[in-house]
Amino acid sequence: MTAQPIMKSFPKPSEISVPEGAEGWEDLYPYFLSFRNGSGSEDEKFWFCDSQHWPTVYKPFETIGGEFAVKCLGQYNTRHLLIPPANGIEFKIHMGYLYMSPIPVPEEQIPARVPEFERRAGHYFMNWDSLLEAWKVKVRATIAEMETLTFAPLPDMVPFDDIVQGVAKDGSEVLMENYDRLIQLCYQNWQYHFEFLNLGYLAYLDFFGFCKEVFPGIPDQAIAKMVQGVDMELFRPDDELKKLALLAIENGLQAAFDNTDDVDGTLSKVRALPGGQGWVHAYEAAQDPWFNFTVGNGFYGHDKYWIEHQDIPLGYIKDYIRRAEAGHDIMRPVEALVAERDRITDEYRDLLDGEVQAQFDAKRGLAATAYPYVENHNFYIEHWTMGVFWRKVRELGAVFAQAGFWDKAEDMLYLNRSEVRDALFDYVTAWAVGAEATGPHYWPVEIERRRKIIDALSTQRPQPALNTPPAEITEPFTMMLYGITTEQVRQWLAADEGEDDGAITGMAASPGVVEGVARVVTHADQLGEVQEGDILVATITAPSWGPIFGKIKATVTDIGGMMSHAAIVCREYALPAVTGTGKGSTTIKTGQLIRVDGNTGRVEILESAV
Repeated sequence: MTAQPIMKSFPKPSEISVPEGAEGWEDLYPYFLSFRNGSGSEDEKFWFCDSQHWPTVYKPFETIGGEFAVKCLGQYNTRHLLIPPANGIEFKIHMGYLYMSPIPVPEEQIPARVPEFERRAGHYFMNWDSLLEAWKVKVRATIAEMETLTFAPLPDMVPFDDIVQGVAKDGSEVLMENYDRLIQLCYQNWQYHFEFLNLGYLAYLDFFGFCKEVFPGIPDQAIAKMVQGVDMELFRPDDELKKLALLAIENGLQAAFDNTDDVDGTLSKVRALPGGQGWVHAYEAAQDPWFNFTVGNGFYGHDKYWIEHQDIPLGYIKDYIRRAEAGHDIMRPVEALVAERDRITDEYRDLLDGEVQAQFDAKRGLAATAYPYVENHNFYIEHWTMGVFWRKVRELGAVFAQAGFWDKAEDMLYLNRSEVRDALFDYVTAWAVGAEATGPHYWPVEIERRRKIIDALSTQRPQPALNTPPAEITEPFTMMLYGITTEQVRQWLAADEGEDDGAITGMAASPGVVEGVARVVTHADQLGEVQEGDILVATITAPSWGPIFGKIKATVTDIGGMMSHAAIVCREYALPAVTGTGKGSTTIKTGQLIRVDGNTGRVEILESAV
């Protein structure tokens, strides 16, 4: 009998030292999200850090996004669609970072799920366009209702008209009802979020698996190229900025964009010029809905949205004007992408005939139909829905700040969602009985304590994974979306033990080989530092970073697979990309000369920073 090899292991959660000043961090988060259920199973399961969606430490209230996202992802896999090999993803928070552990379906249960999955998924695939249009209607309706919710300070007295009309209610119950309704509506759109998402992945995975079977040795990128060049709504915000830049040049308005940090001043200058009023009208028309876009990913309360920080889109327009006047083609190379897509598709299709060719056509067609949703949903949920959600959260936070519960509206993020409900009851009860609330005496000190803990946690980068990994990573979503593959896990472990050759390796996500100067971006506020011809190195990229993809040479990310945002966007912009490196942003330094090989997934540091 052959002995099984002993697997190397990542640290157990209990083995990682807590940063000084972060003691007691566990109590900041809901009890069920910490590694302390007492069963011992948490030290046995393999967990990977989802820094693709949550790259920085959570404040307590921000866990709500993780709860919504992962819970709804799981229920569609497990309860709605019954995806044969995959249930949901268990998730926990360790030292402020979110970790995931995919839950496979026991082998013996898979056959029974297959016919039910085929029936349910088949309904969506056969009615994709009509169901998706209905989806947009209900998502927009949810956002519209969220916009109607108000959070206002309580008055000194109920209006006399309310007495006369027998209303018998006041603003106190409105505050509590609207808080609960805000959370419910946000959760509702996260339910909708996953109605189509996993089906989009599955359609692509089905086509991917078919190609691997009938074309042995076909590169992963060739399969991805067969569905590229499609019309995606997620590119619309960036496209609108490009059109506005070209319109500004057409009307001779370039001089008005000398200081886009001054939003009112810039727009006043534009209006004063011939053709300026028309440009401003076009600019305002683009805002609804396309400026409901964040420079982050929508999961954090501090994310900046274009609609509230218009210096950001105006700055991008200014840069597009500069680049267009310098002779650069600022538009996405859609025609070239479509031509390359059709060429590769025809090349492989011609190798088949008969029934197999018909299967190829059907599977590729389904993947191309479903594929756009993989990116488009981001605009409606992560950006638009979450933008409204965080704005309403700040409105409520401001009510508390005015009542002395804390200093700034954003301080409410240091409470978890249940504590906010308690604080609301404290506020409305004190108002109702004419007494002094307890919150102004309790929360300022407690928030400051929690702020120090969050700051301390932020000084320590998370482990890429925890516990002993399985011999093989087989869960398809984990591999395709996150880039967590058997090879990647082994590279992480090898790097920890000094076994790597100095090169950084990841997933070959978009083809091409380039050399250039690295620009490490760890926060969206650094995007203004990106120069023409830089190679972007980041933990992750966000959809709203689109305006910089036209000026960079390539992208390297710490996490992400073939279906991650960075991979998809780089293919759409014909840029080399290596994703899922695990350590690119912490190993590479700004100013270093690096070589990115998007064909092999290899990144080399050629020269140190000047």
